[in-house]
Amino acid sequence: QVQLVESGGGLVQAGGSLRLSCAASGRTSNIYYMGWFRQAPGKEREFVAKISWSGGSTYYADSVKGRFTISRDNAKNMVYLQMNSLKAEDMAVYYCNAVYRVWTTTTDYWGQGTQVTVSS
Repeated sequence: QVQLVESGGGLVQAGGSLRLSCAASGRTSNIYYMGWFRQAPGKEREFVAKISWSGGSTYYADSVKGRFTISRDNAKNMVYLQMNSLKAEDMAVYYCNAVYRVWTTTTDYWGQGTQVTVSS
């Protein structure tokens, strides 16, 4: 089992930057991927970015490519999301996600979410 705690959300003007952090604890040795999802009011939760816990390969939603960067610090069990050039449509609750894998079975774990508010 994995526990996730996000931090770093807040209020930022359009065009500004924020850095989200996610601390993982528990059985982190079985983490396969970590990533970020977001959910705006009235919308479904959507994928933002993910990173391979071992190799570091990264994947992004088209809407954030070139603006957001996901990174990890395996020694600290942390994953980060650097968000630049923020837009009003980036405003949402951001959730940290960990994909936990044992053999061929995967389980998703989620943080409690952190609010990102972008003012125009």
